[in-house]
Amino acid sequence: MIRAERIFKNFGEQQVLKGIDFTFEAGKTNLVIGKSGSGKTVLLKILVGLFKPTSGSVWYGDTNLVTADKNALRTLRMQVGMLFQGNALFDSLSIEENIRFPLDMFTHKTLKEKTDRVNYCLERVSLGGINKKYPSEISGGMQKRVGIARAIVLNPKYLFCDEPNSGLDPQTSITIDELIQDITKDFNMTTVINTHDMNSVMEIGENICLIEKGHLAWSGSKDQVLADENETLHDFIFASPFLQKLVESIKK
Repeated sequence: MIRAERIFKNFGEQQVLKGIDFTFEAGKTNLVIGKSGSGKTVLLKILVGLFKPTSGSVWYGDTNLVTADKNALRTLRMQVGMLFQGNALFDSLSIEENIRFPLDMFTHKTLKEKTDRVNYCLERVSLGGINKKYPSEISGGMQKRVGIARAIVLNPKYLFCDEPNSGLDPQTSITIDELIQDITKDFNMTTVINTHDMNSVMEIGENICLIEKGHLAWSGSKDQVLADENETLHDFIFASPFLQKLVESIKK
């Protein structure tokens, strides 16, 4: 579980986050949604420690990320996996070397132990046997799954996903969503997903926070989205006329 408590963030005179309070629950897919410029990306960067809040706390269990010392931060970072929007795979490294990279950086395991773990993670994302290929030799959807394999190779307690469906076709996006949700359940991780993909919201949104102009504008689950009368939530959902018609047909 991760708790954000009274998170404020200023950049000079501009106040981007304005007192965010939210609990990201273990074993659930926690979605941060909002329009461009709402502050959701800044919040994600604060949660992973890339930005420090102007004030407020980020609690990983009993550890406050904001005030933790170097040793506590190192221990915590070994428990965090990150799936980047652009995959961030190393073009010059094989798939196996890409996935093994965190193990090389943070562990003293033998090469066999590392290889066994890489193979397990590849099998978990249904990509067994592509160890020696390079990122340029596989599709965008496969690259995303390699990114997930690398994110879980250290067996993290916390998984962060930044726009995991960016640039993917609808069917591949569904596959990635289902994979992230399955892994979250299997490993009882606290998974935080930054997205504006309404399909992800309606399919895997178990614990959702909507950020609007730096405020927490709404929170709930996918089952509450259509029934809630929150005006900001409706503005976000119905930004697409096609989606509005689709939702209205579902309600009928």
